[in-house]
Amino acid sequence: MNMRPALSTGNAKRGYLIPIGGAEEKEVNPVILKRFVELCGGNKANIVVIPTASRLADTGSLYVELFEKMGAAKVDFMQLKSRKDCERPSFLERLDDVTGIFITGGNQLRLSTIVGGTPFADKLRYLNAHYVHVAGTSAGAAILPEHMIAGGDSGPTPTQAGVTLTPGLGFINTVVIDQHFRERDRLGRLLTALAYNPYACGIGIDEDTAAFIGPDGVLEVVGSGGITVVDPSELEYSSIAEIRKGEVVSLTNVRLHILAAGARFDTVNRKPYVAAELEAEELA
Repeated sequence: MNMRPALSTGNAKRGYLIPIGGAEEKEVNPVILKRFVELCGGNKANIVVIPTASRLADTGSLYVELFEKMGAAKVDFMQLKSRKDCERPSFLERLDDVTGIFITGGNQLRLSTIVGGTPFADKLRYLNAHYVHVAGTSAGAAILPEHMIAGGDSGPTPTQAGVTLTPGLGFINTVVIDQHFRERDRLGRLLTALAYNPYACGIGIDEDTAAFIGPDGVLEVVGSGGITVVDPSELEYSSIAEIRKGEVVSLTNVRLHILAAGARFDTVNRKPYVAAELEAEELA
């Protein structure tokens, strides 16, 4: 099965891709979830929640209730328990008129082993290529790219074999995403992932923080935390192929950006824009 982003057809635009770092605010000031609902159409939004990564019985119904309180017109959840579920015509047909998909947290390997490589995954990619917005929190964020971080070591230093990579759902292939980033000290494993092949850009997302990635590949930071962007496009040297398991990886000429709410990053041209620059452009 193809794991790359689906191609848009006709005049269709890609939908937004919205990885969330986990533990997003749900009650007091849920700016991320509210923005997702508004993007999906507000009082016309038609959202399907996929709680497959979670083993908690009420995860799906929790998000249904939240999105309904925020004014979404139609919300339900789809509990995919097996790969056969991902082939059921009734589940595939339910996706036909959605404006938004929300993938909850839990265990990203549970998600990938049940959903990965199925007709359901193919349809999700097709819908995102035709202006359906897809958000994922925690495990649901990690699985969005072509390459998924499934596990790894905590700490700031990259080490050989310090990360486990598996295929993701393939909505985007220009970034690798890690979540709970600052809270669980995950810089080292993100650097290790990029050391293997520096094609993609690393996006480390703090809790209660999201990257709203538009059809043009530009992400905007939303939420109370920050996003760490690791850009290896000008990497000069990686020792990953020359060292033994557990040894520290040498990396030279890697660029790092820390972006707070309102800042943006162009994932195609690898250019950051901080809030002050954006304000100056608007005034000009």
